[in-house]
Amino acid sequence: MLNINNLTAHYGAAQALFGVDLQVKTGETVALVGANGAGKSTLLKCVMGLVKPSGGRIRFADRESTAKPPAYMVRQGVALSPEGREVFAHLSVLDNLHLGAVPLKLARGELNVRLEEVFSRFPKLKERREQLAGTLSGGEQQMLAMGRALMAKPRLLLLDEPSLGLAPLITDEIFTIIHQLARAGTSILLVEQNAARALSASDNAYLLANGRIVEQGISTNLLNDPALRSAFLGAASQDNPAASRLGAAGLTNIRLEKPAMYQQNFMPAFASAEELRNHQLAGLKWTLTHAYEGSSFYREHLNGAGISPEQVTSLDDLQKLPFTTAEDLRAGYPFPLRAVPFEQVVRIHASSGTTGKRKVLSYTQKDLDDWTHFFARCYQMAGVTPLDRVQIAVGYGVWTAGMGFQLGCEKVGAMAVPVGPGNIDMQIQFLLDFQSTVFCSTASMALLMAEEIHRRGIADQIAVNKIIYGSERSSVSMRRKISELFGGAELFDITGLTELYGPGTGIECSDHDCIHYWADYYILEIIDPETLQPVADGEWGEMVVTTLCKEGAPLIRYRTRDITRIIEGPCSCGSILPRHSRIKGRSDDTLKFRGVNIYPSSIDTILSAVPGLGSEYQIHLTRDQAGRDHMRLVVERAEGVAEGRTPELAHEAVHQIKKQLMVSVELELVHYGSLPRSERKSQRVFDSRLEDDII
Repeated sequence: MLNINNLTAHYGAAQALFGVDLQVKTGETVALVGANGAGKSTLLKCVMGLVKPSGGRIRFADRESTAKPPAYMVRQGVALSPEGREVFAHLSVLDNLHLGAVPLKLARGELNVRLEEVFSRFPKLKERREQLAGTLSGGEQQMLAMGRALMAKPRLLLLDEPSLGLAPLITDEIFTIIHQLARAGTSILLVEQNAARALSASDNAYLLANGRIVEQGISTNLLNDPALRSAFLGAASQDNPAASRLGAAGLTNIRLEKPAMYQQNFMPAFASAEELRNHQLAGLKWTLTHAYEGSSFYREHLNGAGISPEQVTSLDDLQKLPFTTAEDLRAGYPFPLRAVPFEQVVRIHASSGTTGKRKVLSYTQKDLDDWTHFFARCYQMAGVTPLDRVQIAVGYGVWTAGMGFQLGCEKVGAMAVPVGPGNIDMQIQFLLDFQSTVFCSTASMALLMAEEIHRRGIADQIAVNKIIYGSERSSVSMRRKISELFGGAELFDITGLTELYGPGTGIECSDHDCIHYWADYYILEIIDPETLQPVADGEWGEMVVTTLCKEGAPLIRYRTRDITRIIEGPCSCGSILPRHSRIKGRSDDTLKFRGVNIYPSSIDTILSAVPGLGSEYQIHLTRDQAGRDHMRLVVERAEGVAEGRTPELAHEAVHQIKKQLMVSVELELVHYGSLPRSERKSQRVFDSRLEDDII
């Protein structure tokens, strides 16, 4: 149907295409993937007649079509849905659709028939037929752009970046429609930066870099080619195309910039769970010997428990070892657990010290190298590549966060933008000026930024497609809001704590239903925080960690106080590394209210499930003169929710809390944005029942 031979194109003296050859057969979907600036849109514009080629030939349906005007191409059966939608904002949906058929000069009856066909494919457009196009959401505008092109009943549909700037769920919807069009027999030339999406939706594909075709073939073969996958597809597959967010952006990078970076793989080489267990046992034995010989604390600790390193011969013996606690670290201040001579310590990091003396940890150079390696693994699992620009908005200094994020970023080969927390104006300026593609922060900071981006109306001007956040819990509604206000960015929850190197000890994968943790660097146990006995896999309990190769300050059965659970079975993302749920709370921040233990995350979950409520809330606990405890929840309505819905929303929230937590609460709904936002961690629990200071 479409034959392109030796096509070249220039913008003035700058050449955009270099001898491109491409074919689209009747009824076929062909993907054209590549980085920004590769020449993808230029090629479509040449086909459509919007850009005049400087050389080569274009033939459509066996007719010479080189440099024919756009109206002629529409009459021949070619239509374009352009990058960025380009709808006419001040015209209605109906008027925009009519414009798609103007070159055909259709009779009114035929025009109405085509309108109904478009409305049947895009029901949302029918509901909004009289609405101004500029008031539609990004996804609806994309549907309008595609519907406008379909008004011409094209034999060949040109789609330019249909997923650009859309939230993942809307992208799924758009690609479902693309699949439907292909099954209906429409020939499609699809331009996409998200390579895995494009390859999964097409029959054949061409990979474009710097204006040249560098690879071509059957899409499924390209998608599953090991070399190409390691270069730019990551964990993407035909069943899970969303695992690749930047698509073929790596091609230019491979050829011109940091080739060695793309050969790096930070994942462990274990072929089976048995190999991993053998590695853990060897690491456990080394840690016990190292700690016993190098740390006076651990020597006394193990002797007091009546166990020596040589008595541990299997992973089951781990339960015979005594626990280490945060109190042990504070008691050993300023260099607790140190197991190497001072001349081997190259750095210290410390916790925030909100409950007394700081927990200070010593690091050898190997510790820092290991930390950098597995933090790079986090970036790799999140799909970060050397082409990314990573804006780091977490704390620097004695805290572990900033250094970990930066070292891992540089190890991957991405560009680090080390801003640190706070200074929203500068953060926004850097997002705009540097076009950062990854934003790293606490969940609270991410929400603060998301709302500011929305307030300024600049979501379409920033390039952030991933947010890596940690340090605190986040509700489902909070995650959803951050993603939407950032223009559809993909969120990755990263775990870690100062005692265990720092952040980066695990991260959620592209399936977004678990945290993969680095079991080759530490052993994870889940215990009942009351009985201190192990719980069965799948049951919630306190996370306990034992390091396997940490030199400066090893950990033996360290009680983290974080509440999670082991998720059994292999992950659909394909990683062999074990996994746990997102952190639910802490065993030391459980609310005891009228005899019921409540985790703040339980309230997160309940409020997130009530449509119309926002993600921000506060828990206020008081005690009256009669000694009765009271809980008052202050919750924001979601943005745009009318105040008149307050009674309905309050009734539903109170009912669900009573039903699920078995407690009665008072609930106050406030306007969206009225609760304070934080650049670090948001305080959500205010307990005035405590009469003594917590020191």
